[in-house]
Amino acid sequence: MPSSSRQTVTVDLSDRSYDIVIGDGVLDEAGARVAPLMGKGPRRVITVTDENVAGLHLARYRAALAAEGIESLDIILPPGEQTKSWQYLELVLEKTLAARIDRGTLMVAFGGGVIGDLAGFAAALALRGIDYVQIPTTLLAQVDSSVGGKTAIDTPQGKNLVGAFHQPKLVLADTGLLATLSERHRRAGFAEVIKYGLIREHCFYEWCAANGNAAIAGDAALLAEAVRRSCEHKADVVQQDEFETTGLRALLNLGHTFGHALEAETGYSERLLHGEAVAIGMVMAFDLSHRMGLVSGQSAGRVKQALASLGMPVDLAALPGLTVDALTAHMAKDKKVKAGTLRFVLVREIGEAFAGSEAPADLVGAVLRDAGAVG
Repeated sequence: MPSSSRQTVTVDLSDRSYDIVIGDGVLDEAGARVAPLMGKGPRRVITVTDENVAGLHLARYRAALAAEGIESLDIILPPGEQTKSWQYLELVLEKTLAARIDRGTLMVAFGGGVIGDLAGFAAALALRGIDYVQIPTTLLAQVDSSVGGKTAIDTPQGKNLVGAFHQPKLVLADTGLLATLSERHRRAGFAEVIKYGLIREHCFYEWCAANGNAAIAGDAALLAEAVRRSCEHKADVVQQDEFETTGLRALLNLGHTFGHALEAETGYSERLLHGEAVAIGMVMAFDLSHRMGLVSGQSAGRVKQALASLGMPVDLAALPGLTVDALTAHMAKDKKVKAGTLRFVLVREIGEAFAGSEAPADLVGAVLRDAGAVG
């Protein structure tokens, strides 16, 4: 039975509203929480996960479903960003359709951001849209990618360039699962936590700077607090700008224009995790904002120092050989390009970001060179 001690954040989207249920042990309640969302057909769900998550958590998840008489057809994929591709999207859809689903069939995305994005996109496409549930297993997915309905795959042209807005029916964020992550992956995920403070709440930035290392080390209470507060911020933004039409939701991309270019140039590999790329990108965004006369050098320096003190990369020292030309070429393919002009999320102060600003190419190049890019 669901525990009354859970923390719940609601994403209020009228008839498409849904809850984010947060707490240690939420996975054991998956059956009881998923059952009310199912149609009248067979008590069966399609579960998309990866080999790592399956090895750690699939038996426990299946037991939670079985307790409510629910079966799972499991689609187990390789881990890693490379799985967010046409190849695996086709595989998921073929297996899903071969299971003779109907529009009452429920899909479950059980994994990190890659699985959540891929499975959510597959759910958006199957039968022109079936319901799905997010069960994020990483800190990054719990605080960011599982919430808000952005689904996508990567293509040779860039990251997340093919996708759809498709809101989940429920998000189950079991903070106990975060103990199975490496400290590096918790640290990378925490970059997306502190991002909320940098874009919209200075006091949350200060909380992250003060408590981040303890949370990253595995303090369960601090991790739960980080997830809850991050989800509250994400829900508030999504409620106001679900389809990224007003510019508010675009603020969540602070550091991502630089970060996605870094990920592409390093081959979407373990060489540079998404959160690590975002950390470097946020430092670059503050540096660019300073060079454009928008934010003080003192504030930009404080952010760089804070991220470094949390053990996050803040430059390209560990990534030798990246060139300005290659990185700017990747940025030219970014989704935020409009009429051939690349627009950045920039800042006026810590906790005060704004979107849609152009930046001179020479200043972007200077930022990249000062961070360690060649050329």
